[in-house]
Amino acid sequence: MPLINTDQRSSAYQPRLAWGTAIGGIWVFILVMLGAFTTSIGAGMIFLDWPLSNGSLNPEGWLTDMMMFAEHSHRLSAAMMSFITLGMWYAVHKYEGRKWLRQVAAFAVFLVFFQAFVGGLRVLLDHLHVEMVNTSMGRLFAMLHACLAQIYLCVLLALALGLARSWINRQDMSFDASLLKIGRWCCGLLLLQLGVAAVMRHSYAGIAIPYFPMSTADGDLLPELWNFRVGIHFAHRVMAIVLTVALVWFAVRLWKAPAAGEGLRKAAAWMVAMLVGQIALGAASIWTMRNPYVTTGHVLLGALLLATTFGITMWIHGRRTAPLATPSPAT
Repeated sequence: MPLINTDQRSSAYQPRLAWGTAIGGIWVFILVMLGAFTTSIGAGMIFLDWPLSNGSLNPEGWLTDMMMFAEHSHRLSAAMMSFITLGMWYAVHKYEGRKWLRQVAAFAVFLVFFQAFVGGLRVLLDHLHVEMVNTSMGRLFAMLHACLAQIYLCVLLALALGLARSWINRQDMSFDASLLKIGRWCCGLLLLQLGVAAVMRHSYAGIAIPYFPMSTADGDLLPELWNFRVGIHFAHRVMAIVLTVALVWFAVRLWKAPAAGEGLRKAAAWMVAMLVGQIALGAASIWTMRNPYVTTGHVLLGALLLATTFGITMWIHGRRTAPLATPSPAT
């Protein structure tokens, strides 16, 4: 008897399936928050072994020691995320009729286990030093681990959105194809910015420029001294300016789009509000000398901003887009 009975598949709205994947999508934000807090307090290497912690699933003292609690709770939540992802994959392949969603679910399984593998290498290879970039092999894998988390978040969001009632029962309306291009650019820029941020965090460059909004105590725009940490920190600030322009432009275009309904306009407003909050938290993380709670909030809000922008872009992509207008040939 086959593991999955394909006769039960349907492309109609299925509440249990939709809510199950939505809960999985929410859990990933808990995982991101715990990972960000672990990095913010420097607890990523509190345990030198993996997948166990000090050789145990329940290491002594982890509930009373903040550093141990942060890292071990992150590991436990990651294990829970793996089981949740496997459950989502099984349910989607058993009950969902659309092939593209089954492929997304399979990719989510690949990502969650690859992410766990990279997280393990971050611990096991931290003792190796890479002279070329003057850092440990473990930190390089930590940077990759942080970037993969954002991609995994988008994959789960695509799965949850594709199963939602509003997606299945939506009416096709034409969006200008240029709006979709702007959304894709914004998603790409956000992923690039989050990648830069991951390199910055794991290079301990969060306060390489300890002033904001200027770069020196004298109010200069550019730092006085340059090195890798200062450069990656300054690149993060420059990218923030680029993203502000891009996201505000995207929001304005959405508000003006005839095909955008009230829900899409509200999502655009939330996108801008989160952008403002993200800038404020970024400034506060410098002014408080990287307070771990402020820094964790900055990382978590960045993930929410990516999720919102990606969700808007996916919604536009999933509806029929109008081709770019072309000028009429001269007569």
